[in-house]
Amino acid sequence: MLSTKTQTHYRKVLIEDVEIFYREAGDPRQPLLLLLHGFPSSSHMYRNLIEQLAPHYHLIAPDYPGFGCSGAPSASLFSYSFDHLAVIMEKFIDHLNLRSISFYMQDYGGPIGFRIISRRPELVKSLIIQNANVYLEGIGPDVQKIGELTAANETASLEAVVDYMMSLEGIREQYVYGSKNPERISPDSYFMDHFQFEQPGIKAIQRILFADYGSNFPLYPQWQQYLRDHQPPVLITWGRNDKIFPGSGALAYQKDVPDAELHLFDAGHFLLEEYHHEVTDLIHSFLKKLHQ
Repeated sequence: MLSTKTQTHYRKVLIEDVEIFYREAGDPRQPLLLLLHGFPSSSHMYRNLIEQLAPHYHLIAPDYPGFGCSGAPSASLFSYSFDHLAVIMEKFIDHLNLRSISFYMQDYGGPIGFRIISRRPELVKSLIIQNANVYLEGIGPDVQKIGELTAANETASLEAVVDYMMSLEGIREQYVYGSKNPERISPDSYFMDHFQFEQPGIKAIQRILFADYGSNFPLYPQWQQYLRDHQPPVLITWGRNDKIFPGSGALAYQKDVPDAELHLFDAGHFLLEEYHHEVTDLIHSFLKKLHQ
C-alpha cells in the first residue's frame, strides 16, 4: 500500500478572498519543489512528475486565479495581471510558510516566478526551468506574431489569434507541435484545458492576461541581473522545437549562469507529456547533488 505521504492530496487555501487550489505530495521534511504552471494548463501538467518525485521530495503545485480549479472572480472584482498573479503566489508561499524552494517554472510560471525570486532571493534553493523564457533570443514566432499585431493595433487579427489559442484545436497544437512522439501525449491534457476555458468568464480573463503579457519584456534585464548576481543552481529542461519559446531561449541562460545544467529535448512546449520519466531522473540527480 502506498504511503499517504507519497499520494497526491488536493487542497484549497484562501488568498485575498480567492480560493487557490493546489496539489501536494511527499514528506514536508524532504526538499521542496514549487511547481508553477504555464498557459493554457494548470497544476494538472505536473501530475506525472508529482507521482514520480513524491517518494523523495515535498511537492506543491498551485493553480493561479482564473486557471484550473482555483477561483476565477470577475475582472471587476480582481485585477488580472502578471504583477498581481505573482503577488498572489508570493502570499501563497508565505501562507504555507514555504522556504528553501526549488522553483520549477514553465511558460507563465517564468514571469510569475521571476517576479517573486527577484524580490525574495532568500527563498531560492534552486531553479528548474522548462520553456520559460527571459531572453529576447527565446521569443518564438507565435509570440512575435502577437507582438506585431499588438504594435500595429490590428485588434481584429489579434483577437482571432488569441481565440484560436484558446480553442480546442489551438490548445491541442500547443501540446503536439514539435513533439517527437505525439502518441505519448494524452488527449486528457488538452481536453481538460479546453473544458476549463469553456467555463463562464474564463476566456475573458485569459484575454486580459494576453493583453498584459507585454509587461514581462521590460523586466527581462532585471531577471537576468538576478541570475548574474545570485548564480542560483539552475537545471534547464527544454523542448527545442517549441514555436512559442524555442531552444535558443534555453541556451541564452548560460550567458548569465555559465554553470547551468542544460538539456534540450526533441519536443515541444509541453515536454513533460513525453519525457516525464527522463525529466524526473534529471531532477533527482540535480537535487541530490544540492542536498548532499
